[in-house]
Amino acid sequence: MSSLGSRFAAWLHRAAPTREQLEGNRLVRPFAQRSELWRFTRRSVPRGVAIGLLVGIFALVPGVQIVGAALLCVPCRANIPLAAALTFLSNPATTPFILAGSIYVGNSIGYHADLETLNALYQRGAGLREWAYWLLSDAAPALLAGLFIVSTIAASVGYLVSGWLWRYWVGRKLRAKQRRIMLREGEAL
Repeated sequence: MSSLGSRFAAWLHRAAPTREQLEGNRLVRPFAQRSELWRFTRRSVPRGVAIGLLVGIFALVPGVQIVGAALLCVPCRANIPLAAALTFLSNPATTPFILAGSIYVGNSIGYHADLETLNALYQRGAGLREWAYWLLSDAAPALLAGLFIVSTIAASVGYLVSGWLWRYWVGRKLRAKQRRIMLREGEAL
């Protein structure tokens, strides 16, 4: 578990934008000096995970995701670097799956979007105009409803899992510290 945790920490360090990078963005600059938005605490981490997943899956527009997640972190007092890093969950490799899953969910709650047309557009590398016509047809309500449901569920699960992992990690560190103290006390006797 520790190698997985250290690999995740290394990935997070590489993927998350720095405070300086966010200070360079004119929309985020006013909030970059609020230190509570940058600390990793038991409350800010699950909030940051939830916001990153919610915005990263629902917004699907690069650039808007990071700024949107950072702005949403302010009133929620969530961790901005973590939220910004988790928006990268939706990337060119995962977006087709997110779209297809969202349309499936939207269709299952009563809307109608043709998945065959989606697949055909994707396979032939359709242009922006063709995608816009498809989206403005009956696909938009199904897609938006599905994106909302999928992103809300992902954010909820992410919040719960990250809260549990945070408690596990802190408890493990505390037990290791107690063992070291007991070993030192045993050596002193």
